[in-house]
Amino acid sequence: MTSIDHSQSDKPQMGGRVRRLRRQQGLSQARLATELGISASYLNLIEHNRRNVTVPLLIKLAERFELELSDIADGDEGRLNADLMEAFGDELFGDLDLTNADVRDLVTSNGPVARAILALYDRYRNMRDDAEVVGDQPRHDATETPVSDRLPSEQVSDFLQARANHFPELEEAAERVNHDSALSGEDTLQAMTTFLSNTFGVRVVDLPDDDSRAVRRYDPDTRILGLSTMLRADSRNFQAAHQIGLLAAERDIHALVDEGDFTGEDARTLARIALANYFAGAVLMPYDAFHKAARTHRYDVELLQHRFGVSFEQACHRLTTLQRPRKRGVPFHLLRADIAGNISKRFSLSGIHIPRHGGACPRWNVYTAFLQPGTINVQISQMPDGKSFFCIARTVHKANGGYGQPRSYLSIGLGCEMSDAAALVYADGINLERPEHIVPIGVSCRTCPRMDCGQRAFPPVAHALETDEKARGVSAYSSANA
Repeated sequence: MTSIDHSQSDKPQMGGRVRRLRRQQGLSQARLATELGISASYLNLIEHNRRNVTVPLLIKLAERFELELSDIADGDEGRLNADLMEAFGDELFGDLDLTNADVRDLVTSNGPVARAILALYDRYRNMRDDAEVVGDQPRHDATETPVSDRLPSEQVSDFLQARANHFPELEEAAERVNHDSALSGEDTLQAMTTFLSNTFGVRVVDLPDDDSRAVRRYDPDTRILGLSTMLRADSRNFQAAHQIGLLAAERDIHALVDEGDFTGEDARTLARIALANYFAGAVLMPYDAFHKAARTHRYDVELLQHRFGVSFEQACHRLTTLQRPRKRGVPFHLLRADIAGNISKRFSLSGIHIPRHGGACPRWNVYTAFLQPGTINVQISQMPDGKSFFCIARTVHKANGGYGQPRSYLSIGLGCEMSDAAALVYADGINLERPEHIVPIGVSCRTCPRMDCGQRAFPPVAHALETDEKARGVSAYSSANA
């Protein structure tokens, strides 16, 4: 039997964090190793968690990337631990009596195995969902049964998270286009239309009224880009900028996708779309100007929205990308949810854990925002581990048509650690040292230990279900006994 080397297992594994920081700045292993005074092979071992980071080397890394020591030491373990806890909250593991300490020990001692377990659970869950969809439909061939890996959207979310949602290559490409197309003028769409015509021979037209299913349609053979007249001006601008990204940054986008761990063409296509959207945001909201405006207006999203002629969601998303060295913004988390609770966009630099599957805690203001449509909702959210976050949320709606046409209602949540809250205009008038209106939240009902929650929809995995027909707690799954 092989003994366990506890000298290795009780130290944080920082390889993933070092690798991500290097890639964010477009550095090769050889170049970073030279700057740190170590060999490229040693750096490679560090990035794969096969060597520990010494204190002197940790200090060099912090200085090189202009970070606090704790920013590097934290690594990805917290997110991996939370993702695994969510997975083990499934009824599938109900009889195993796993604890937070068990999962944390696994993540700390053997991160690759922990990630493998998470990948297996993702695959199991998606195959289970496929089976539910197929249901009683007749199958004539066993090969027709869907076989899913991680969903393409999950793969793209993980890709963006691994890169901290910051892509210097696309920022540089967007700055070149912004300069060449003179987008600082008043008519942004006209400037982009002229740029597309002069640079790529692309003609921009209105989509015909009977093409109501598309908001943007590009024909590479005729080099015609059609934009829906049903879109608001900010959305038309964004779609034009998106197409510019697919053409002007094609090489950069393909190189980034090749670096990603994508299992199929659907995921690769979705990744290209996400990167083109990133480019579009960078074109419409140039980094330097947007960063300066964000700090000047103290991250007032609606002022930024009007200043740059973009939507509320686009401005929020751009705020999450401000990770340029020497010119960083507040580390935000962002999520987008629909009125049914489904999370369609998630990203976190604040440290808050956003559920990987299903919906989040109903106490989150991203859901209560639906009760006050169009209004900024402020919330100080406290997780069961005591960590607090300052969060805002507001609903938006998307409509592709006039009266009587269906509309899609979404809620956008944006937040940061409490230590960064004072930088936001939304914190004015709130005593951040002794906040009076902290809202206790969790990640999901199955993983949340709070037994006094009146909105609990499922019993917690870490507590035995207590039933008593003579007394009822604040919810069906909360005990009425102290």
